[in-house]
Amino acid sequence: MYRLTSKLVIYRNMEEDRILFRLSDICRRFASGNYEKEDLITDIYAEINSLLDVATRYGFDNNLWHNYLAFLLAMSENPYTMVSEKVGATEGTVNEFAKNDFAVFKQLFDYDFSALEQALGIHCFDIILNYKAVVKSEQIFNKSVSQKVQELSCAIEQTADEKQMYRVITDFYKKYGVGKFGLNKAFRISHDETYGILSPITTTGDMTLDDLVGYEQQKKKLIENTEAFVEGRRANNVLLFGDAGTGKSTSIKAVLNQYYSRGLRMIEIYKHEFKDLSKVIAEIKNRNYRFIIYMDDLSFEEFEIEYKYLKAVIEGGLETKPENVLIYATSNRRHLIRETWSDRSDMSQDELHRSDTMQEKLSLVARFGVTIGFYKPSQKEYFHIVTTLAEKYPEITLTEQELCAEANKWELSHGGISGRTAQQFIDYLVGVNG
Repeated sequence: MYRLTSKLVIYRNMEEDRILFRLSDICRRFASGNYEKEDLITDIYAEINSLLDVATRYGFDNNLWHNYLAFLLAMSENPYTMVSEKVGATEGTVNEFAKNDFAVFKQLFDYDFSALEQALGIHCFDIILNYKAVVKSEQIFNKSVSQKVQELSCAIEQTADEKQMYRVITDFYKKYGVGKFGLNKAFRISHDETYGILSPITTTGDMTLDDLVGYEQQKKKLIENTEAFVEGRRANNVLLFGDAGTGKSTSIKAVLNQYYSRGLRMIEIYKHEFKDLSKVIAEIKNRNYRFIIYMDDLSFEEFEIEYKYLKAVIEGGLETKPENVLIYATSNRRHLIRETWSDRSDMSQDELHRSDTMQEKLSLVARFGVTIGFYKPSQKEYFHIVTTLAEKYPEITLTEQELCAEANKWELSHGGISGRTAQQFIDYLVGVNG
């Protein structure tokens, strides 16, 4: 194995290849005969433990060695892979280096650990090549990465040589992309040692716009803007404002699920992180994806000045916002920033021309080209939401009249009429009858 890994060219500097290269060094020591048996066994078990950690984190199954190698190929960001995600297979001399590396990976896929196991009296490699994972909740592993990596692993297993591997892998890059942006839907700021400033959010939910009952005009407006953005046409930053619990955040999360397969990605950011916005944009501006920077429950008190960072990023700084980036925000406030009566008058004790201050604040919301209002439903609309949601659960056996009567009692003691209250009521009924 150590002779194989030394031949890598394009994939030589992989960041997450520690297991591969440590195993390679173990094989080198074994081949040389210059080793202590117990020390070598201890080192092997340490790498098997690391491999099991990766498998658990990403929900790998069956052949963990193949899954791991496919994971390295899928996550390796280098000039070759990043060009491949944009245009797929291309002509050029670099393909010869790529095929050389794929030939190496093919041999690694087919590597026979039996001589090592027999000499040391162990059988751990045999176990990881035929691994049966314990069924786990999707909440504890990265389902998005797991499915794609295992798909690539199975496809590589069917290839006969590096030419077929070249086609399989470049097609994978073109279809899904490469690295964390290719294999994940959503991200948050974290300054993680492994992922850098943006780390994947591994459980994003599977809500769709159909799950939001009503608000058809609002959803239509949001879809039209997002559709234009994903297709590379001109689109606007969007502010969803209105009453709490009306589906603003759900709509944005549903948009991500609807357009993820077409290259849409989402980055969640909070106002205390606005100082990092320029770094975030620098990392994503040249990637082959469309990014929505998502700001939930955005609002500012009059003493907070973070909105000035946001204004500069959206429009106003020397560096223009990249065309593959939009900002979608939700807020209970129409104008985002708390206003006082003194803002509306120049007759203020502490500042001349106070109305200029108000204009500065209002200029933030003006940078959102699309504003969509979500308002509290009427009682009739509330009952419609409740009955529509109830249709999804056969265990709810109440008649429509009984359902509406109970829903009315629920909202009186649980925050009033809203889509969120309706969903909480349905969740309660399902839990009681489940």
